[in-house]
Amino acid sequence: MTTLAPPPVQEARHRAEPPAARGRVGRLFTGAPEDPRWARPALWAILVLATALYAWNLASVTGNTFYNAAVYSGTKSWKAFFFGALDSGSFITVDKPPFALWVMGISARVLGYGTWQLALPMVALGTGSVALLYRMVKRDFGAVAATIAALALTLTPITVAINRDTNPDPVLVFLMLLGAAALMRAVRTGRLMPLVWSGVAIGFAFNTKMMQAYVVLPAFFLVHLWATNAPLVRRVRNLAVGTVALVASSAWWMVVVDLIPASSRPYIGGSTDNTVWDLVIGYNGFGRIFGASSSVGSQGNGASFGGEAGLYRLFNGIMGGQISWLIPFALIALVGGLVLRGRAPRTDAERAALLLWGGWFVLHYLTFALAEGTFHPYYVTAMAPGVAALAGIGAVQLYRAFVEGSAAKWGWVLPGAIAVSTVWAVVLLQRVSGSGTLYTVAEVVAGVAGAVAVIGLLLGRFTGRQRLTGLAALAAVVALLAGPAAYSVSAAASSTNGTNPTAGPSTGGGMGAGGMGGGQRPSGGPDGSTSQSGSDGQSAGQPTPGTESGGTESDGASRSGGSAGGMGGGTQVSSAMITYLKKHQDGATWLVAVATDQTASSIILESGEPVISMGGWSGSDDAMTLAKLKSLVKAGKLHYIVIGDSGQGSSNTEISTWVKKNGTAVSDYSGLYRLDASDVG
Repeated sequence: MTTLAPPPVQEARHRAEPPAARGRVGRLFTGAPEDPRWARPALWAILVLATALYAWNLASVTGNTFYNAAVYSGTKSWKAFFFGALDSGSFITVDKPPFALWVMGISARVLGYGTWQLALPMVALGTGSVALLYRMVKRDFGAVAATIAALALTLTPITVAINRDTNPDPVLVFLMLLGAAALMRAVRTGRLMPLVWSGVAIGFAFNTKMMQAYVVLPAFFLVHLWATNAPLVRRVRNLAVGTVALVASSAWWMVVVDLIPASSRPYIGGSTDNTVWDLVIGYNGFGRIFGASSSVGSQGNGASFGGEAGLYRLFNGIMGGQISWLIPFALIALVGGLVLRGRAPRTDAERAALLLWGGWFVLHYLTFALAEGTFHPYYVTAMAPGVAALAGIGAVQLYRAFVEGSAAKWGWVLPGAIAVSTVWAVVLLQRVSGSGTLYTVAEVVAGVAGAVAVIGLLLGRFTGRQRLTGLAALAAVVALLAGPAAYSVSAAASSTNGTNPTAGPSTGGGMGAGGMGGGQRPSGGPDGSTSQSGSDGQSAGQPTPGTESGGTESDGASRSGGSAGGMGGGTQVSSAMITYLKKHQDGATWLVAVATDQTASSIILESGEPVISMGGWSGSDDAMTLAKLKSLVKAGKLHYIVIGDSGQGSSNTEISTWVKKNGTAVSDYSGLYRLDASDVG
């Protein structure tokens, strides 16, 4: 396929530039000498747009209270920091490895604790992902493809929502892109070290969200074995060494933690046997795919906030507006691009890039669409770089084929791809047509611009008017990004995210039926900020203590101690109770023991004190045993425990029975009991 040469005027401009302008500092603002004049300013504009969307009114962003509490605890204790413990007393960990918590924790230690200090690294990594994707696409396909890809990633609605949150996904995406960039360098050069660094990057991604980091590995392995510029023996050898680096960088934290005696570290939240390995293969592994595993933490058995599993899931009423806008175009671009590069040499860089981004997209799509375990819409932000890259690459390749290829074979592919994608954008916007003027305007813009693009392309091709063809191509970009832009603006204007951040209008709530927004979290946290409770589990948020809210249990008392929750439930603890507990803490390490993580995290952030979560996220972890409770009470490390009418959880009725028999009920707060060393027989 013929590569379009730079215009003569552009070449003359580069020759006329003084040497200083081509220096490293000059290139930062003007780009490389071979770049079009507009390329670097366009990139800077996109990066400014990304930063604005992700950071707008960041001080009001609530974040995820579950992770916020763990980060806060990590600022009080290096032990809690290393293990990713929920509380500074290091009783139990969160249900994820701690790398993202470390990133936020370092920011909080340097800048002080607050939700914007926690969210700031996520904004930076989100913008960094845009810049990294631009660089990768530009190297093989030029500035136009890179600009479109970067803009598409910037405006992916779910990406905007998650980059304004304190969930770990922005860290995951950035590390995966680093791994992909290093992989492609290894493919081009045939050298070993870039492949090693690729494995290290994916290993750190594993220590961010475990098995989700490995979704891209089949594509990485295929691209390296097929396209690397090296003999087969060296390719296999390098891949083996890179795999060793991957395993080492993935497993080091898990191995260290599992080798430490259980008595000297926190309980591993989400596991069934208090090991990280069980968390990897259970709750954060096969439990996510099949909906059930040996892991107690996987008892949700398919608790989905993104609709029922199936190939249509990412197009349904919940997920469609979050990620699917450019999927039709990306699919056509992938097929068309592979056909165009069909007879290229094995080491062809463009085909290798297509295989990488196509594999990235397809593997994520199948994983998320068919997963029967716990599924949140924001997971699919990991798929966004693949979709965006294919959109940029496809726009350039299909346009060139449209202009230069035979009319019979390629004259209809680009107009058809634009038409299908425009129709789908209008369908998505029709679904929310009553949600505000913003979406109505986007629908009109998408429809009109799409029609102009298709008609203009066909007229330009068959009349030979290249200017008309170019203007039609610009109209196509507007048509395909109008809808995502509307959703992204909505996400940027919202401060309600937390446990299940989404962009655009509400699509309902409940497991398997819709996305869930957040509730409120206790005010007056350690930093004076507000946040929202929640996790990667099955709850939308925790109400403000002392208030009642649908979806949580309450004993009906005005000064509620609360009830122990089952899965997704939590204990309501009033601010008055927290004041009482702090007044009567009497030197104990932990302020109180409660049933679940979401309750504990809210109290931690309001009180600034360590709180025990006895049952982990769902209330079903075996983190607290009767023997452990007795030892903590006898040592004076814990005096108070909240026990509801239903007990701590289905597997811990022994604890509730013993507490009710031996503890002293605090009459002002239903479910609250005082325990002292003398109560332990």
